[in-house]
Amino acid sequence: MIKSIYDSLYSHFGSQHWWPVTKTGNIPKYHKNIKLNEKQKLEICFGAILTQNTSWKNVEKAIINLNKNNLININKILKINNKKLAEIIKSSGYHNQKAKKLKNFCSFLFKNYNSNVGLFFKNNNVEKIRNELLSINGIGPETADSMILYAAKKPIFVIDAYTKRIMNRVSFTENNYDELQDLFMKNLNNNEKLFNEYHALLVELGKNICKKIPLCKQCPINKMCNYYISIFLKQNSQIPKINNNKNNTKIQ
Repeated sequence: MIKSIYDSLYSHFGSQHWWPVTKTGNIPKYHKNIKLNEKQKLEICFGAILTQNTSWKNVEKAIINLNKNNLININKILKINNKKLAEIIKSSGYHNQKAKKLKNFCSFLFKNYNSNVGLFFKNNNVEKIRNELLSINGIGPETADSMILYAAKKPIFVIDAYTKRIMNRVSFTENNYDELQDLFMKNLNNNEKLFNEYHALLVELGKNICKKIPLCKQCPINKMCNYYISIFLKQNSQIPKINNNKNNTKIQ
């Protein structure tokens, strides 16, 4: 079923070209088959931190501000005043905490990898990279996995709120992060491009169709979804109303 869901989503939405990065100017955009440079890898990592508990629109504003202030740079992030950095990324929400998280991440790279994110990602041991990221205060599994998949371009499946919501509705089971990640990684080829595309497609579905109040009739995977089959169809079925008139009982 995992592969069938992917096939249906890809057929419906097409390629998503994730993760958006800044190529020219200050605005991050989606690019087809882009080879990431050092700055773009760092921008993705910053974006993965900034997107915690907020929408991409808010993150995009923060990244534009970082670009305008030439702050997609490890040493400059470490030098800037916390309060000023927080103000620059204010649109992302929880800006004081996120300013500290950006500094924690940059401090880790400065101390251990000579301020070189590309050097950090050169390691082919995904588990080692992940464990090191998780050791940084403010970086959890989703943030770490987003960095690994989109910046390092190494195969690991990202589980976000959209993925959880979709899979809970599809399967009627509440799974934790590790369980859902295993479900995808054990049922798909270990391929970075596939994981990238699949996760992006799930985000597209969750953002536009499988919302908190879902648009089930528009969903390309509704025939595979327990929520649609068991709940939505029942709630929206055309049950005839009976007019209990003694002399003229009829269906309305």
